[in-house]
Amino acid sequence: MTDILSLLALNLVILFAAILLLWAYAVRIRDVSFIDAFWAFGMVILAWSSWFQIDGDGRRADVLLGLTTLWGMRLAVHLVTRWRREGEDPRYKKIMGHAMETKGWSWAKTALLMVFLTQAPLLFITALPAQMGIWASEGGRTVMGPIAWLGIAIALIGILFETIGDAQLKAFRSNPANKGKVLDTGLWRFTRHPNYFGDACTWWGIWLVAAETGPAGWVSVIGPIFLTFTLTKWSGKPLLERSLKKNRPDYAAYIERTSGFFPLPPKK
Repeated sequence: MTDILSLLALNLVILFAAILLLWAYAVRIRDVSFIDAFWAFGMVILAWSSWFQIDGDGRRADVLLGLTTLWGMRLAVHLVTRWRREGEDPRYKKIMGHAMETKGWSWAKTALLMVFLTQAPLLFITALPAQMGIWASEGGRTVMGPIAWLGIAIALIGILFETIGDAQLKAFRSNPANKGKVLDTGLWRFTRHPNYFGDACTWWGIWLVAAETGPAGWVSVIGPIFLTFTLTKWSGKPLLERSLKKNRPDYAAYIERTSGFFPLPPKK
């Protein structure tokens, strides 16, 4: 049986190697915005690396690999397409500019320390349910139970919710008449962040599938806890809404009537 520490260590080496290659590419094109797409694709890499390291697969390992791949590839393609269409993300441009001005760092050093080396450990932690769940499923030792099937359902709901929300936002933004307006129809009528809610659902579902394996699965709960905190309290919702309130006059009223995370009927 593969040792869990060895598996995680190899995954970490692979992740940092990929991060350094992407950093070199970012220095060449002077844009770090594509790192958001790698946030999703990197978790797919970690899941596949874990799957290849175990001695024989089982249903649970295949399910964890499949859910992570479905979520990550869909989101990565969506974000890469958006980046190629819209160009550099103003949020990263602001972060880079502020750090370079206050710390006196070069562009390359700022990109490495403020973006790429920051993202890598956070990505690794978030993907722990897939990594540890696949390891604990080595050889198909555990049978899928009701908690795992509940997790599959929640993860699929999350993927579907996020996919629909992204499609609705893309359609809204493609209409020039909506420039400067706030999307408050479809899923966006019930939550200000269908994509963030979908992300959280997906990884809580993946964790439930992993949790049935025992201690390794339980410990990996740090992944969805950290992701939910990031999306709702740290770099997700707070940072995005601070910008939207400045640039969209109607956004304050939208906040008043629409749930910030969990889908709820809008307030009158």
